Amino acid sequence: MPNLPRMSRRAATLAVAACGIAAALVVASAVRVPYVALLPGPTLNTLGTAGKEPLIQVSGHRTYPTSGHLNLVTVSYIGGPGSRFNVFAALRAWLSPHEAVVPQEEIFTPGQTQQQVTKQDTEEMTNSQQTAQVAALCQLNINFSVIDTVVSTVKGLPADGLLRRGDVIKAVDGVPVTCTANSSALIKRHPPGTRLTLTVARDGATRTVKVGTKKIGGQAVVGVSIREGFRFPFTVKINISNIGGPSAGLMFALGIVDKLTPGDLTGGRFVAGTGEIETNGKVDPIGGVQQKMAGARNAGATVFLTPAANCPDAVRAVPAGLRLIKVRSLSGALDALAALKAGKPVPGC
Repeated sequence: MPNLPRMSRRAATLAVAACGIAAALVVASAVRVPYVALLPGPTLNTLGTAGKEPLIQVSGHRTYPTSGHLNLVTVSYIGGPGSRFNVFAALRAWLSPHEAVVPQEEIFTPGQTQQQVTKQDTEEMTNSQQTAQVAALCQLNINFSVIDTVVSTVKGLPADGLLRRGDVIKAVDGVPVTCTANSSALIKRHPPGTRLTLTVARDGATRTVKVGTKKIGGQAVVGVSIREGFRFPFTVKINISNIGGPSAGLMFALGIVDKLTPGDLTGGRFVAGTGEIETNGKVDPIGGVQQKMAGARNAGATVFLTPAANCPDAVRAVPAGLRLIKVRSLSGALDALAALKAGKPVPGC
């Protein structure tokens, strides 16, 4: 058989290589990778509206006009169980300055479906709204009831046989349960081994129960599981949907405070921020701060309230024109916003 001309052999080699590359590309596009892309998500003004209703709606208490923006920020994601997230999608997100690629396990617990994650995020969002109301009213010294109800006791620990399911702990050693210190916090203030007097509501009557404490995890415990509830003197409704997770807590709390107090917190500025909030006002770190800052700046924010623990990551990716303010608590955020309005120094990251 005669040899093929040189150009024909070269063309054949290129054709084989092209076929190989094409096959590899087909395989790469078809095979999903165990990663998730994080992208800037929607941002909403807690002082604004959601459809035809105020995003934060207060009934039964006086409210005041507000101005400017106190925007919550979110993160969207691509990928997860059942998706077709492939290497090309991951590469595109990795090359974007405002997106990130993380292992799927950071978003989804192994074996968890997207539907289960959505349900969990929705529950966290609902809890964050109530916690924000608690923190806001606590900050403003508006009276409301904190109801710490015993769900169960732990066999072998001091409370077993002394406290019952349905008991409501009203005070620990004479110190009332409040929004700043629940029953668990009050118990942990004492050294392990201390004998405490708990004021308990049971069957419509108030009684005292003396119970010892035991050292577990380096702290005093009595061995109870508590469900914390609240009874408010007026209604705060947050009209929001299709957004989950706990990280909007700080901005909800600030929005509630702004509506319940004269003047305004922002001085007309476009302020955005993030942070999970506790009932005592403490601000906890969140995930996706890079994407949240990008979403805030794209929406027009010039100030970004940043949980202190997120500052090291935030300063490495802050968009141009966005000023970071470090916050550790709701009261600290309020102080920083007041200083900003007055042209005074504020804590930066």
